[in-house]
Amino acid sequence: MKKLGRNGLGRLEFGLFTLPVILCVAFAFYVPFFMSMMYSLTEWNGISKSPTFIGLENFKQIFLGDENFSAASLFTVKYTFLYIILINVFAIVLAVILDQKLKSASVLRAAFFIPYILSLVIVGFIWKFIFMQGFDSFSQLTGWGIFELSWLGDPKLAFYSVLIVSVWQSIGFYIVIYIAGLQAVPQEMLEAATVDGAGPFRRFFNVTLPLLAPAITISLFLSLTNAIKIFDMILSLTGGGPGGTTYSVAYDIYRDTFQNNLYGYGTAKALILFLVVLVITIIQLTYFKRREVEN
Repeated sequence: MKKLGRNGLGRLEFGLFTLPVILCVAFAFYVPFFMSMMYSLTEWNGISKSPTFIGLENFKQIFLGDENFSAASLFTVKYTFLYIILINVFAIVLAVILDQKLKSASVLRAAFFIPYILSLVIVGFIWKFIFMQGFDSFSQLTGWGIFELSWLGDPKLAFYSVLIVSVWQSIGFYIVIYIAGLQAVPQEMLEAATVDGAGPFRRFFNVTLPLLAPAITISLFLSLTNAIKIFDMILSLTGGGPGGTTYSVAYDIYRDTFQNNLYGYGTAKALILFLVVLVITIIQLTYFKRREVEN
C-alpha cells in the first residue's frame, strides 16, 4: 500500500509539474492549428466575426487556378534542391578543413558561425545594401563586369542572390554539425586505413563519409525544412521581386493572408505546406535512418 501510495503521489507530482507546459503547448500550437484547419474551409477576411463556410473551394482554387501558388511552388522546389546540395557540400568541405590542426581554426570557426547568429531580416537588408550600393563601388574600383550586373533586378540573378545569401548566412551552423561528426570518427580506423595504403581521398570516402551518416541525416533534415519555409530572407532582400519571381510558398501565404486579407485562403495554403513538409521529412528520416543501420 505504501509503495502504491508513493507511486500515485509521484504520478500526481509529475502531472502537476507538466500540466503548465502541456497547457502552454496546447494554446500556443494545437489550438491555433485546429482553428486554422477550420478557417481553411471558410471565406474570411480576418475582420468579420462570422466566416463563411465554403468547404473545399479554397483547395480547389489553389490546385486548379492559382498561378501564383504554382510559380511559388516551382521557385521553392528549385531553391530547396540547390540549397540542400550547396549547403551540405560546402559545409562538409569546410568542416574537414577546419577540423585540421590549424592555428587559426578557432577564429575561422567563429567567423563562419557569426552570420548564423544574426537575424535573417537583418542579413537580408545588409546584403540588399551590398548588392545595390557596395557592388557599384566595387565595380568602380575594379572594373569587373560581375559587379555591374543587376543582382536584384534580373529575375535569374535575383534567385541566385537569395540562394547565395542564404548559404552564406547558415553555413556556419552546418559546419558545427559536421565538425562534431568528424570528431566522433575513431582515429584507429583512419590509422588502419593509412597502414593499408589508403590515400586521403580514399580514407575520406570509404571511412570518414560513411561514419558521418548521422550528421548528414540531421543536416539534410534541417536544411530541407529550413529551405521549404524560407520567408525572412525574401521579405527583406527582394520583397518577392522582381515581378514576383522570387515568391516562395511561405511568402505567397504571407501575401495572401496579411496583404490581401484572404485569411481563409491563406490558411488553406499554410495547411498544404505543413502536410508537404511533414510527409517529406518522414520519408527522408525513414530512408536515411535505414541507411545508417545498413552501414
